[in-house]
Amino acid sequence: MKTKKIISVFALIVLFASTTFAFEKSSNALDLGHMDYFSLTEANDYYSAHTLKQPPKFGDTPEDSVACVRSLSLYTEYYNQRNFNLAYNPWREALELCPQSSQNIFIRGVVLVKMKYNEETDPIKRDAWVDTLMMVHDKRIEYFGREGFVLGRKAVDLYQFRPNNIQEIYNITTRSIEIEGNSSQADVLLINMQTLVRLADAGLKDVGEVLLSYDQIMDIIDFNLQNNPEDRRLFEPAKGQIDNMFEPFATCENIITLFKPRFEANPEDVELLERITSMLSNSNCTEEALFYSATRNLHRLQPNAESAFLMGRLENNSQRYNEAVEYFQQAVKLYEDDNDKFRALMLLADITYRNLRQFSQARSYALQASALDAENGRPYILIGEMYAASASACGETDLTRTVAYWAAVDKFIQARNVDQDAAIQERATTLINTYSQYFPDRELLFFHGLDEGATYRVQCWINETTRVRPRP
Repeated sequence: MKTKKIISVFALIVLFASTTFAFEKSSNALDLGHMDYFSLTEANDYYSAHTLKQPPKFGDTPEDSVACVRSLSLYTEYYNQRNFNLAYNPWREALELCPQSSQNIFIRGVVLVKMKYNEETDPIKRDAWVDTLMMVHDKRIEYFGREGFVLGRKAVDLYQFRPNNIQEIYNITTRSIEIEGNSSQADVLLINMQTLVRLADAGLKDVGEVLLSYDQIMDIIDFNLQNNPEDRRLFEPAKGQIDNMFEPFATCENIITLFKPRFEANPEDVELLERITSMLSNSNCTEEALFYSATRNLHRLQPNAESAFLMGRLENNSQRYNEAVEYFQQAVKLYEDDNDKFRALMLLADITYRNLRQFSQARSYALQASALDAENGRPYILIGEMYAASASACGETDLTRTVAYWAAVDKFIQARNVDQDAAIQERATTLINTYSQYFPDRELLFFHGLDEGATYRVQCWINETTRVRPRP
């Protein structure tokens, strides 16, 4: 299992590395490392014009400047031809003489040093090339900044060539994420969680650190999935792999042990409340008392449609139906999308019918939902079920205790007519066949002087006109 996870991490690293290198290459199109040739006169002129006014970028002396420019030109020519072996020595000279002259020295240097590493067969010398590679990253930060980004690339390389340096890799990726925030790279986030989990498995990190890091990393990934759709191919696999790594730690007990004391100490800390509700929700711990308390406080401090809807669900699950109705009513008012309003109204209709037995109010909610989605048959099925459920209570005679079934079947037929969904059609047909058996028989209709097909007004709270029909 662990081998499989590490392989998947490397697969994402390879994908990200190609993307990163292409971006860096294009972003440095005007870098001085692309100046292929300088004459001695041009080098002296450049040196005179620039080094007297600012720190020298092409060497401390005119001679160094000439040597620098020649090395830059030579290694660039070979590099562009992908002749990396011949490019290495002049690149090394440029690095020593004038590291400030071109950021490409460090970007391309990573490629050249990795080439040397792959060619080396002696284990000791090979490991020394890793030190050189780390030096290239460090020098790039020294001369050109971008500490967070470059630390990320350094950590990725270290993870590839020294995967057992877990603590060091974790420290570097953590620092990179602290600096970059939402700009953190997908493979850096993935490696950070990979190393943290391994440290936790070794007893060097506690579960609390894993939980907090996971929450932070997921926020960054979700931000990028939402705001940078071109990077989905990087962040989506990273998210899946991090979820898999985190799964053994994501127990309700662990989350509550970590967050309950913090909640009790700061019950109105919005950032803490958001973290608690997110963590418990993602781990399917919504039945916990802490989830209810944190969600309630968060809704009170920052009410919105989703939090109102969630509170309605929680109150309903706890059989506090009147409170649930109040929250769902808030959600209907706050929602802007008709689909969301429809969902909340249908829950209101269901609760007021099944739990509060307020049939007329439940029908009102269902009709409001139907007005938002005229091609959805669910509101009519629910109304029909209400009519059928109250039939015997809406009459005093053998006839009047059955006529509500006519109105109920009317609603089931209406549901089948407006909704093309196969499940709705099947459900409606089943209900039609079921409740048609409760129609009055022909003898009863004859006794009351009712002709088949005549109109009939169903009384009680239903108060609808229907059509006389005998039992099939």
